[in-house]
Formats: sequence, C-alpha cells, structure tokens
Amino acid sequence: MKLMRVGAKGAEKPAILDAGGVIRDLSSLVPDIAGEALGAKGLEKISRANLGALPEIDPATRIGPCVGNVGKFICIGLNYADHAAESGMDVPPEPVLFMKATSAICGPNDDVIIPRNSIKTDWEVELGVVIGKEARYVEEAHAMEHVAGYCVVNDLSERAFQIERAGQWVKGKSADTFGPIGPWLVTKDEIADPQNLKMWLEVDGKRYQDGSTATMVYGVKHLVHYVSQFMSLQPGDIISTGTPPGVGMGVKPEAVYLRAGQKMKLSVEGLGTQSQTAIACP
Repeated sequence: MKLMRVGAKGAEKPAILDAGGVIRDLSSLVPDIAGEALGAKGLEKISRANLGALPEIDPATRIGPCVGNVGKFICIGLNYADHAAESGMDVPPEPVLFMKATSAICGPNDDVIIPRNSIKTDWEVELGVVIGKEARYVEEAHAMEHVAGYCVVNDLSERAFQIERAGQWVKGKSADTFGPIGPWLVTKDEIADPQNLKMWLEVDGKRYQDGSTATMVYGVKHLVHYVSQFMSLQPGDIISTGTPPGVGMGVKPEAVYLRAGQKMKLSVEGLGTQSQTAIACP
C-alpha cells in the first residue's frame, strides 16, 4: 500500500494511492497515518477496505509528510562507504546515530528554506524506515517485525553548522524544512528487498547522486536492532539510513551548495519522487 497524508500544512488527512493512481480519503478508517494505524491491525484494516468506495481527493491537493506525529527522527551517519570517503571520514566501526528535530519535517514537494547565515546547505537522498510496532532490545532476526514500511527522505544539512561549529551534528540537520518525507509510506510487503533499491538526486536537472541501498554498510535489519539497544522505538518513528556519494560537500575540485531558486528532484526506487525549490529564509 502507498499511504499518504494530504491537505494544508497542519490539517493533513490520511489517504491512500490506489492501483489506478487515484488518491482516496482514508479518514473514515483511520484518524491519521500515525501511531496505531501503522501497526499490524491498523494496516490490515486499511488493506481490507473497498478503496473504490472511498472518496476521491483532487490530485492537485498538497501532499504532506507521509507520517504524522513523528516522535523520533533518527539518522545514521556515514552509512555508505563511498560517501564516507568523499566526506574524508573513515567508515565507523558501528552505526553513527544522530537526531534530526521533528520540526524539520515537511511535505515532499514543499519549499526548502535555506537558513539564515547559511553558506553550505547540502542535500542527501536517503531511504527512510518507518516503525510500526514498538521495538526494545530487538534481535536482528526479528527486526523486520517492527517495520511498517519505507519512504524517501531528503536529509538536508547545513555543513558549516554541522561540522565547523562546536557541538553535535543536530544543529546542522534540524532547520525548518530540512526533513522532507514522502510522498508515500510504502508498506514493507511491497518492497521485496530494501537492500537493493536504486536512488538518485538531481539539482536543476544535473544528477549528483546515483546510488543504491545495496552499498549500505549497515542494513535495515541491523539498524532497527542496533537503535533499539539504546532507545525504544515507537510506531511512527523514522530511521533515515544514510546517503550514497554525490552530496554537494563532496563535489571536486570545489564543493557545490544550494542557492535560492534551485530545484531538487530525488527518488528511491518504488517509493516515489520528491521535488523541492530552495528559497531564502524570510
């Protein structure tokens, strides 16, 4: 299933993209694509519905973040060996965890605001893993039981804030609009192998990132297991699993960063496409 949230910011309603490409209103079945709706019972209820009987939604309606009420937005750093190399960093001996503020979350096609005083705003196409069942000290063999599905994430970053100023990475990752998610939450039954998905990102039509989840250092199963050793995971939490090479910081001979007016387009195979315009902070 391809689950969505559509409508004005802060007033999104739950929806689904049916087999014919029509957006259908799920408000009569679930209050939101969040919490209990992401568990086995909630997803089963949606899957059994007669979608043709549900109201159609105008395809021109804004697409919001595909998950509501996200409790934790957890990111994995340097999880592609070739991206670590372009960043001038070693592959970590175990996953690098950092948080992205949930206030950074926005719709997949919303404008991306370049923060005040930013000189190095960068892009990162990533596979997002959405939790559907509480996970605490999960064994890797059972990790997928806790996954509801997947989505595209653009893990936008301000590199000067992230790397050149004191403290942790979170302040370079958390500006408003630095976390577009969606357009869909694709349930795990539709993705045969999350470790074999093509992914790409373009800026103004130029392809910078062109990779695959096959080159992840730590795969989805291990990441769900690993994170659950340090914190519990609840339905709606998102793990953004890292990015392949091709970020602006890694461009040679000179790094390239986003400027107001530029357009990003990005996708992960089977999970839809995002499109954002960078704008200056008002």
